[in-house]
Amino acid sequence: MPAKRPTIADIARAAGVSTGAVSYALNNQRGVSENTRRRIHEIAATLGWVPNTAARVLSGGPAGAIGLVVDRPARVLGIEPYFMQLISGIQAALAGGPTSLLLQVTDNAPAQLAIYRRWWAERRVDGILLVDLLVDDPRVELVTDLGLPAVILGEPQADLGLSSVWTDDEKAMAFVVDYLTTLGHREIVRVAGPEEFVHTQRRTAAFLAATAGLPGARVLTAADYSDDAASRITRRLLTGQRAPTALVFDNDVMAVAAVGVATELGLDVPGRVSVVAWDDSALCRLVRPALTAVRRPTAERGAAAVTLLLHPGDGPSQVKTADPELRVRSSTGPA
Repeated sequence: MPAKRPTIADIARAAGVSTGAVSYALNNQRGVSENTRRRIHEIAATLGWVPNTAARVLSGGPAGAIGLVVDRPARVLGIEPYFMQLISGIQAALAGGPTSLLLQVTDNAPAQLAIYRRWWAERRVDGILLVDLLVDDPRVELVTDLGLPAVILGEPQADLGLSSVWTDDEKAMAFVVDYLTTLGHREIVRVAGPEEFVHTQRRTAAFLAATAGLPGARVLTAADYSDDAASRITRRLLTGQRAPTALVFDNDVMAVAAVGVATELGLDVPGRVSVVAWDDSALCRLVRPALTAVRRPTAERGAAAVTLLLHPGDGPSQVKTADPELRVRSSTGPA
């Protein structure tokens, strides 16, 4: 037979106080002394009492959760380290507190919007984190209309009226191009992620600005961030005319796949082609040759977004993380 769940009445009996006093103490309301409040919390912890979330929500209290929806096919998400780094930062900020993370994965935009509507109607979350901001993103209008607090993990856009936590990708891209051109590279190709993402467009704009005057510099857009997409593009580039001497990929999985294709074709990395990855991870360090990569403070972004969501200011805030760093390894060399 399952153990009986402790109640406020059980705590009151153990503490020798009324149930009202216990309620005041556990809800951090006035009506009891600090010593009594502390003693009641200690007894509650000893008994293993946890708040009844459903009852708290029905009475107008917080849901005790924040939501994150990742709109990526499961096959892609399962091999992409970026989101694990992000979630580790989110969980670090939530650790030891009363708020938990509610995570769902979808593979289409309408399903994502439906999840937000359901969470709002059922009062499942106190706010949400928005990732992969789209151009003219319908999520922004929806959460604004619903009055659902939200923080964007992405570049600040003041006209959206939402807080955001962002990293300076433009600066990182300019640094990558400067590094490659210093090595003598002129035929540089950026292999970008889906172009509907705001961060894709901003990185592309920064790349084109940094490579202005280099006739061999160009951008190719992949359908997704998968190894399959990167393999197809890399094979086409390295076997075609005007083969590039350097490739810059939008994530680590794509860059690892590119190294594999070059090896299959008998092309030396970095002797024949240099490869740079975005979002440094264990994959970049373990593959051979180890990948030169842009390291962004991804976990820091997740933690900062949680703090901003749970402790908002008087208006939208734009929080900038530490700048990215270029970790130079064995996959890049002179042209």
